[in-house]
Amino acid sequence: MLALLLSCARNAVPEPVLSTTTLSVSGHTITVELADTPDLRRQGLMERTALKPDHGMLFIYPDERPRSFWMKNTPLPLSITFLDSLGRIVRLADMAPLDETSTPSRYPAMYALEMEQGWFLKRGVSAGDRVEGLPGPSQE
Repeated sequence: MLALLLSCARNAVPEPVLSTTTLSVSGHTITVELADTPDLRRQGLMERTALKPDHGMLFIYPDERPRSFWMKNTPLPLSITFLDSLGRIVRLADMAPLDETSTPSRYPAMYALEMEQGWFLKRGVSAGDRVEGLPGPSQE
């Protein structure tokens, strides 16, 4: 039995180790992994099956423009907020696991923040609210 567990552990796909930072969303503190390069943004939360409580992923872009996300290879139900360059939420949406339908920002956004589905709703976060502590734009 121990040999089987060790074999499974060796074959497990490790979670990537990304830089993190702490943000404040309507008075709630969260920890986010930073997806600030094209490769990290492309990978996103694919293949993840869980997030720690009050943890998510912040996608950082070099400019502010309309953005679009999908859930290809992402079995975890997520909520997304799109943020402008000042950290104002311009759109909130829920995304279904493994759904390849595009979820557009509808307005120009420099950031996208993904959290466990329902996180924003449970805390009364809505469009127009601000996210504090955002890093500057991505360099790529």
